[in-house]
Amino acid sequence: MASEAVKQILNAEAEAGKRSSEARERADEIVSDAERNASIAVQKRLTDAKNELSRLKEENSKRLGEYTRSAEEKCSETLRGITSAAKANTDKAVEAIINGYFS
Repeated sequence: MASEAVKQILNAEAEAGKRSSEARERADEIVSDAERNASIAVQKRLTDAKNELSRLKEENSKRLGEYTRSAEEKCSETLRGITSAAKANTDKAVEAIINGYFS
């Protein structure tokens, strides 16, 4: 009877060891799958972020182009006004000098 109890204890210990080993293997598989899934998720997020960055850069580049064209047009218009005023002032100055010299 004692040998039967010892056999049962040994069998139970063997079964416990087997189950423990299977549980460790399963836990390792779960961790490995989780790491793999996390890595895939991180890569997807990085790809999404890169795509969004590219989109924003393109959008900002278009805005910069529009702003630059607008600023250049305004500068050209202002320059035309200044040039016209300078020419008119130059003509008046020359006329005043001539009138003052010959008067």
